[in-house]
Amino acid sequence: MRTNTESIKQIFLRDLTSLEKEIRAYQDEANLWLLDGEIKNSAGNLVLHICGNLRHFVGAVISRDGYVREREIEFSKKDMPTAELLRIIQKTKAVVKKALDKLTDKNLEQTYPLEVFGKPMTFSYFLIHLTGHLMYHLGQVNYHRRLLAS
Repeated sequence: MRTNTESIKQIFLRDLTSLEKEIRAYQDEANLWLLDGEIKNSAGNLVLHICGNLRHFVGAVISRDGYVREREIEFSKKDMPTAELLRIIQKTKAVVKKALDKLTDKNLEQTYPLEVFGKPMTFSYFLIHLTGHLMYHLGQVNYHRRLLAS
């Protein structure tokens, strides 16, 4: 039975779909890359960060798909077209789905291979953390879009 892995997968896919909707909702493509006041990360850079993070910690680590993360580029690249950002989100959805389809609930209680926080943790703990990380940044994208629209 895969109730927990399936639930985690569905949360990732739901929120990545919400991220796509947020990006499509920008009326002006240039606004994806704008900064304003205390907002230090544009929506475009947040997309690159979210996807780079998931492609690394889920795709490269769990699926061993060979993805190499370039975290600095996630925050420095600018002015990519909306279509390219949406393609990156779609690829990330496919990577997450493929990786989590391989995991069983028993795997969730095993130790995740990286000590990201300086101590061992289970797959379950870290995947739940990653869903929260995605939700946090999704909220930032939503706020960024609404702020610039007003």
